[in-house]
Amino acid sequence: MIQQIDAPLREDVRLLGNLLGETLKQHAGQDLFNQIEQIRALAKGARDGQVEAEKQLEQLFLSLEDDEILPLTRAFTHFLNFANIAEQYHVVRSRRQSEFDPEAPSPNPLDHLFQKFKTHQVSAEQLYQQLCELKIELVLTAHPTEVSRRTLIQKYDGINDCLFKFDQQKLTPRERQAVLEDLKQLICSAWQTDEIRQHRPTPIDEAKWGFTTIEQTLWNAVPKFMRELDGMVEEHCGQRLPLHVAPVRFASWMGGDRDGNPNVTHNVTQEVLWLSRWKAADLYLRDIEDLRWELSIQNCSNELVQALGAPHPEPYREYLRDTRERLKITREWLAHKLQGQDQVLDDSRIIKSKQELLQPLLLCYRSLMSCNLPEIANGKLLDFIHRVNCFGIELLKLDIRQESGRHRQAISAITEYLGLGNFETWTEQARQNFLLQELQSKRPLLPKHLNEPEQSLILHPDVQEVFATMRTLAEQPAESLGAYIISMAEYPSDVLAVLLLQKEAGIQQPLRVVPLFETLKDLDGAAHTMQTLFNMHWYKQHIQGKHEVMIGYSDSAKDAGFMSANWAQYRAQEELTAIAKQHAVQLTLFHGRGGSISRGGAPTQQALFSQPPGSISGAIRVTEQGEMIRFKFGLEGIALQNLEIYTAATLEATLLPPPEPKAEWRELMHRMTDLSVQVYRQTVRENPHFVKYLRTVTPELELQMLPLGSRPAKRKVSGGIESLRAIPWVFAWTQIRLMLPAWLGTGAAINQVIEQGHKATLEDMLQQWPYFQTLIDMLEMVLSKADGHVALYYETHLTQDEDLKALGTTLRQRLQDAVGTLLTLKDESKLLSSNEVLDQSMRVRKPYLLPLHLLQAELMKRRRLYLAERQAEHTPVDHALMVSIAGIAAGLRNTG
Repeated sequence: MIQQIDAPLREDVRLLGNLLGETLKQHAGQDLFNQIEQIRALAKGARDGQVEAEKQLEQLFLSLEDDEILPLTRAFTHFLNFANIAEQYHVVRSRRQSEFDPEAPSPNPLDHLFQKFKTHQVSAEQLYQQLCELKIELVLTAHPTEVSRRTLIQKYDGINDCLFKFDQQKLTPRERQAVLEDLKQLICSAWQTDEIRQHRPTPIDEAKWGFTTIEQTLWNAVPKFMRELDGMVEEHCGQRLPLHVAPVRFASWMGGDRDGNPNVTHNVTQEVLWLSRWKAADLYLRDIEDLRWELSIQNCSNELVQALGAPHPEPYREYLRDTRERLKITREWLAHKLQGQDQVLDDSRIIKSKQELLQPLLLCYRSLMSCNLPEIANGKLLDFIHRVNCFGIELLKLDIRQESGRHRQAISAITEYLGLGNFETWTEQARQNFLLQELQSKRPLLPKHLNEPEQSLILHPDVQEVFATMRTLAEQPAESLGAYIISMAEYPSDVLAVLLLQKEAGIQQPLRVVPLFETLKDLDGAAHTMQTLFNMHWYKQHIQGKHEVMIGYSDSAKDAGFMSANWAQYRAQEELTAIAKQHAVQLTLFHGRGGSISRGGAPTQQALFSQPPGSISGAIRVTEQGEMIRFKFGLEGIALQNLEIYTAATLEATLLPPPEPKAEWRELMHRMTDLSVQVYRQTVRENPHFVKYLRTVTPELELQMLPLGSRPAKRKVSGGIESLRAIPWVFAWTQIRLMLPAWLGTGAAINQVIEQGHKATLEDMLQQWPYFQTLIDMLEMVLSKADGHVALYYETHLTQDEDLKALGTTLRQRLQDAVGTLLTLKDESKLLSSNEVLDQSMRVRKPYLLPLHLLQAELMKRRRLYLAERQAEHTPVDHALMVSIAGIAAGLRNTG
């Protein structure tokens, strides 16, 4: 069966590979093509265990001139990107094929879930109620793991379209040839395009990239998803969804996330907010033109006639004319703002709320239904209504994120100005008392004009930027804004400080303040912090029974290792859920996940179902980061599937939550995580050679030259592991295939409890506890991508330091031990025995990844020699090195 399913995928990979080969022959020469074929053959031999083949590859690469390396890295990188395109399209193809076969299981997870609800006696009314209240928000973030340029992504989309056309049954030979020509042209164009951005993207570029995702796929996928869901709800619950329901919505951090990113200023945030509204108005304007063209209907309700003021031969077109004009005015007003034309603009006619846009559409809907025209009402008009419910007037609600220290500094500036001393030096209780007192006061804290000497803290640029950001937020329509997230939140006063700063800026509808708990210490203290806040009478009234808390995956894993962080996140969610219940607060947990395992990455359904029971009660927020946005939402068919998966996973976790873990399971997890964090920290923090190993053997330093995102790679310019951002930290270990953050400490911990005779309990956990199943599945996936042999190659190539070599030997032995332990636990002889698809996928990629790894090690060596000799900023091998980094990231996919 797998062979049959994989045959079309293999054909696509072969087709794209052959066309790339033809392009190379024609535009780079027969010699390069022959060389690539030779390397590919040797790499296949090396993959299959031929030691001589790898030695020949190494010799070949040593003999290359600098300028000969770039075309090779580019060719192998292109192939891996084309393999990704073929795999992504294959998901869409498989889904379509299953729809042709009535015997095949439905590709929509909601179909299976609705049947499961019936089996478990979930009533139609209970299911309907929960669907109407579902709140899933996907938050797009521009973390620097998306290595592909937007211009190339558009070409990749074109290649995907060609693969889709090839699958159409009725193409004539001439039509088929035309598609083939298009495909050749796109592959040639991709080859002729530089893969690496010349400049680091700005936060504005990142935001535009997010808008592109909405426009190209989600704009169509969302209404399709809503139609599909509505049909299923009618079938299973006997009634249709209300018109206001939008189970999935979208938000963004792009242009709002200023934590550690000095490039995100209040001016940037303002520009992104205007751009977002401009893009929404532009898209709605296209839709309303389309809708007015369709609604040439004469029959209408009395309500519509009254709204018009007089009968009209084409009442719907006439009635929607005003909305169209208002959208034009809105778009023009925003364009003036974006162009910096600051003359006083009349904003009386611009659309400032979702309701202003919905009201006329709903009136038209009611009129068509009352005239017995449901087929027209439920066409483009209903799609439009669903879009407005999902995207609002802002397209993406913008979250703001800033680090807690910056708010403390701003409040300290205020207390010093008022002659009250330095807020940061006060006790936590004194801080809380001051903040609560001021939050309840009716007077402002500061005068409009400050007469202070320049060295005063209140005039410090960082403090002024915090104030300016708050003033900017005060000027926006409340609907444009999402949450205000406090990273590195530690104390209740961190939350109150942001509320006071919002009050002082005159924000009429304050943004909900969301503490982000991310280090192990902060996760362990999260419940106490929230308990303290919920016990404050003023705060309890302020939140009106709803609260959001963000769980960080990146920093906790960097701080304590994968297993310990994972268990700390689970426990924190359990405790927070219990405290919220105790205080009758509806809690929404916001998961700050990335693509890599050590940053919370996991298949969506598995990840959500493995959360503590009761922690997902119909509401969840999740970050979609970097390259994962393209993998999940880059194609309409895959976007649709991911919307279904998120809805199914949230519904299932809400109505059929996983079991409570048994006491002995918890006990074992505590023991394993204590050991795991000990092993992890001994290696990462206490080994004096560890940081040097990271900086010598991995491309951690070289990653900083790759213009990936708008944010610096480090929070501080100097410093060790603690100052390094979690994403480059994971990215660097992934590049050399050691994958260290995902397994270090975990394998040793599992091994010890097996040796102590607890294997039966572990097997019980693996069978019955979704949380532990997911943990082990993710560990297996990442270990299958790890390759100690590749890591050894980097090490032997890049260092002669005996201390570093000794550490490398230890790390590789631990990797091997972790694999052995996992196989023992699962009673299997090889990794991925039960995941044939991923196993095959990695097997196809290895002959293309191996040359890139060997070339990258050689390029790193050459670059460092150049830098030592010349003391120059740039070297002749920089470009090829950046391409190799991009290629390996594409080959392994979940990189950061």
